[in-house]
Amino acid sequence: MNQRQARLFAIACTGIAALAFLGLTVDSHRQFPELTNADAITPEVSAGQDVWHKYNCVNCHTLFGEGAYYAPDLTKIADLRGEPYLQAYMRDPAQFYDEQRHRRLMPNQNLSEEEITNLIRFLQWVADVDTQGWPPRPILVATGFAPPSREAVAADQPGVEQVELRPVTPESDPRAIGENLFRSVTPACNACHSLTEGMDMAGPTLAGIRTRAEAIVGSDDYDGDADDAEGYIRESITDPSAHIVPGQMYSANDMSFMPNTYADSLSEEQIDQLAAFLASYE
Repeated sequence: MNQRQARLFAIACTGIAALAFLGLTVDSHRQFPELTNADAITPEVSAGQDVWHKYNCVNCHTLFGEGAYYAPDLTKIADLRGEPYLQAYMRDPAQFYDEQRHRRLMPNQNLSEEEITNLIRFLQWVADVDTQGWPPRPILVATGFAPPSREAVAADQPGVEQVELRPVTPESDPRAIGENLFRSVTPACNACHSLTEGMDMAGPTLAGIRTRAEAIVGSDDYDGDADDAEGYIRESITDPSAHIVPGQMYSANDMSFMPNTYADSLSEEQIDQLAAFLASYE
């Protein structure tokens, strides 16, 4: 290839690359309205964005991977936490952790009820944007910015027995299928619940759930419809507000923070499999 041919080759490659770039840019802009869910931008969503900026939430949190990394990415927080949970948390974050023990520094911004509602609408809109898989894994927040290690839990709670995750086999066993569902349903159960004793997250640990369920069903205070531990676990999945355990921070106004969508999103067989898996934790 002589000098003239090399120059023409470079010019042709540059032109092709420029055309490809322009084509991809035009195509991206063509898809933006659908990908960003632009039709769902209501006045409340816009007002919620103003709240996000007013209180500098981006100084600690990220949206779509942009922002600070001091606190969890909130791109899909509205999918992982129901609206009652978000309302209660925004009203008083300190009710969800012990700052001295867990060293969590989420401030109480003293938001008005209107600001809370608008901010949730904004986060719900963000969660509905097609992020093509971002964030790559569920947000795991265990009274801190990440689940504490088993060693940290043991050091903080001497004498507390640590329960290992126990794979169940064979794959035909309903409990094995339930174990997979525990991690794969939407929202994923392990985004809010751990299976380790003493490690509460956005929801209580499910270690020992069968024993606790038996005690609850047998108590005079129980007002659900279950007759046994596995029935109670199943009821907790399909109708989480059927019985509110008093004295816990996982509900408000007689409504559980746990999503109430599993009864519709899971089949009866899947619910049975999930309940069978959880009931194996005595």
